[in-house]
Amino acid sequence: MGTPAFAVPDPTRTIAEIPVYSYRVVHSYPHDPGAFTEGLVYDHGDLFESTGLLGRSSLRRVDLQTGTVLQSLALSNDYFGEGLTVFQNRLIQLTWQSQVGFVYALESFRLLRQFNYPGEGWGLTQDGRRLIMSDGSPTLRFLDPETLAETGRLEVRASGASVYQLNELEFVDGEIYANIWKTDRIARIDPTTGNVVGWIDLAGLLSPPERPEDPEAVLNGIAYDADGHRLFVTGKLWPRLFEIALTAPRAP
Repeated sequence: MGTPAFAVPDPTRTIAEIPVYSYRVVHSYPHDPGAFTEGLVYDHGDLFESTGLLGRSSLRRVDLQTGTVLQSLALSNDYFGEGLTVFQNRLIQLTWQSQVGFVYALESFRLLRQFNYPGEGWGLTQDGRRLIMSDGSPTLRFLDPETLAETGRLEVRASGASVYQLNELEFVDGEIYANIWKTDRIARIDPTTGNVVGWIDLAGLLSPPERPEDPEAVLNGIAYDADGHRLFVTGKLWPRLFEIALTAPRAP
């Protein structure tokens, strides 16, 4: 995504009384440094990734251990790939400003259908019943996974203040995790109230020598292995993907 059309409050100024979690690295894996990661999802042993940028956007199946791209589908040069999720043997992918999403067969990447939505597409996840979509604003949208029609919205707040720049999403043990674009933080969101119930501070995760100079090479990409209870994170153009474990929260 590009420059937002709205003011961007500093999310670190809205964390009073909200616990802040740190992390420890469990494993570090290679990641394609040319992948402009916009969506990341882990499903029963498979890691899938949606990459962005016009002319470089793709849908990928990736080997977790080696970072090797096992299967890839290039998007048309007109589309900027964004959020990605899996729902019942289908991959669902957003695009940024085209107001078009795609539904693919999980195994073959065969295009099953496309759908439309108003505004921008940023992150995408699902809670077993609904798709959950971000557009960079403080509002999350719920979509019917069959019709792909919008069914509701949820305002995200931290200590009463709206939280902007909600980007890549993942549903983790009953909470919505959201990358906050251009920061090293992930918000943990109560899907019922929209309240941020925790922050994850991932500062220092990628070492300075490995961090690309590109200002767009920010933390972005959350995947959860629900079977193995493993949490994965990466960033745009990062050479590493990390499995992390959260540590006890500190005082905000």
